[in-house]
Amino acid sequence: MRNLVFPTRAIEVVNTSIHLFHHHGFHTVGIDRIVKESQIPKATFYNYFHSKERFIEICLTVQKECLKEKVVSIADEANCTNVIVQLKKLYFLHTDLEGPYYLLFKAIFEIKLTYPKAYQVAVRYRTWLINEIYSQLRTLKNDVTFQDAKLFLYMIEGAIIQLLSSDTAIKQEKVVNCFFAGLV
Repeated sequence: MRNLVFPTRAIEVVNTSIHLFHHHGFHTVGIDRIVKESQIPKATFYNYFHSKERFIEICLTVQKECLKEKVVSIADEANCTNVIVQLKKLYFLHTDLEGPYYLLFKAIFEIKLTYPKAYQVAVRYRTWLINEIYSQLRTLKNDVTFQDAKLFLYMIEGAIIQLLSSDTAIKQEKVVNCFFAGLV
């Protein structure tokens, strides 16, 4: 699904739907709601996107590409020579419940069986992110393992779950600092 090129109206539908899926879930937001909220005819929706699975795949791809740009930007910051600062930025970027990772995280739980092709977009992003984290950790300490990178991702996802299920905010800075204290 490389080089997605859509008319401006189709992009507006995608952006509206990303918001709907983010706040209401993939299964509770149907095509009828999407076309109503986007103010387009149902035929136009199917002309652009063909099916709900393909549409969800497109929405997740948009989120994935947005996140990749942000992650690469953080990793490439010339003025940020401290790898721990960069990794903390990655952590906070991904634990933001209003940020783009939340939709990919949500997809892992909601669409595996019903929309397997769209689900793979989220899985591929996680794999890419683990590799990116591993690369950053290797610059911090030579003997880190791939398991350390996975642990960092699990820490991100655990923080999201805790933020969703808790009335009190977790001390995210403390959590991420404990990870680095054990690493270095």
